[in-house]
Amino acid sequence: MQVDVQSLDTFNQLAHSGAQEATAALAQMTGIEATVEVTHITLIDRADVGGELGTGTFTGVQFDFEGALSGETVLVFEEGSTDQIVEALMPGGSADESMARSSVEEIGNIMMSGFIDGWADYLGAGIDHTPPTYIERDGANVLPEGPDAADNDQVFVFRSEIRWAGADIGFYIYMLPAYDPMAELMADQAGSEDDAIPIEKLEAFNRMTREGTKNAASNVEMMSGIETEAEVSQISFAPIEDVPKALGEETVVGTVVEFTGAPSGYLLVLFDERSGKNVAEALMPVEMDADGLTDQHKSAIEELGNIITSGFVDGWANVLQQSIEHTPPRLVHDMGKAVIDPLAAQLGQHQRHAFIIDSRMRTDEVDFESEIYALPNEAELREALDALAVERADQTEADVEEIF
Repeated sequence: MQVDVQSLDTFNQLAHSGAQEATAALAQMTGIEATVEVTHITLIDRADVGGELGTGTFTGVQFDFEGALSGETVLVFEEGSTDQIVEALMPGGSADESMARSSVEEIGNIMMSGFIDGWADYLGAGIDHTPPTYIERDGANVLPEGPDAADNDQVFVFRSEIRWAGADIGFYIYMLPAYDPMAELMADQAGSEDDAIPIEKLEAFNRMTREGTKNAASNVEMMSGIETEAEVSQISFAPIEDVPKALGEETVVGTVVEFTGAPSGYLLVLFDERSGKNVAEALMPVEMDADGLTDQHKSAIEELGNIITSGFVDGWANVLQQSIEHTPPRLVHDMGKAVIDPLAAQLGQHQRHAFIIDSRMRTDEVDFESEIYALPNEAELREALDALAVERADQTEADVEEIF
């Protein structure tokens, strides 16, 4: 089965429109005006779904749906969000636990009915959903395993992030469709074969990107002596203008390189300021000459970014059996979206959409996490994937040389 950019865009817009319908329903019930910030389609290892939620406590509602499309969808509210929503719907209701839960279920039912109905209207077929189930759990545990957890180790996830004006709170909509029906729908929507990508090659490339991250983690470990783990690896698809929103306004420090070959594009190695400071001091066991991020910190981060970049790109080149070169790392220290915006604008000169490759590394010894973002040229990525030989896609965890 193949998927093309147009079908990915269609389904991304469907999910985005559904989130807007749900948000409009919230505004009609409560008067709370909210905005759908970003919607992504992501191909990710099932065990990693929801990792971006962190360790906080979330409440919400969960639905099963079946018909033209089957699966599960979850409306997830950040901690503290439901109190304001319940109060807007029913003043004094947040003080009564039973009333608060009932209100969340009612709100969720109306919001998510609009979300599901939008998909049904587009497909021209019925989709039924169960009554809402109230949930309250920590982090990724708030999300279900998915409808076919035993059959596929990778899953398509539609994720929308919604924020409302004047408050640093919001909620998320996660849709986890059954893999095979979703893949078939995407394949049915595929148009020209010129920009089509076999879905199994996306899966294989996602796994092999994890290998590149492991390679980068090994380089960090050899350089620092600190045991470093590769964690999440995922491929997301979004309109090019939405790419900066994925990084938000948190200040980051790290490096940017431009890589050339098959494909070309940009690679970012980013730390939040705390992580950057911690890992720099672990690499340089000398007393810093000032508080905050000093030139010494930045020099260490730049060197670390070079080591991570080389490991990631080399691993990627080995898998693709292509030569990939990259520029020396350029240090960046700014809001995340300010760092990535000019790169997205550069790509946007010749493409409307972006594949965002996101991997993470962490260590238990030093309090730091690092994220690796790759923004490849869309057309060149398709060409590179077309060159992959994946006759045995179910054995992609075997030795790379046996597969490619």
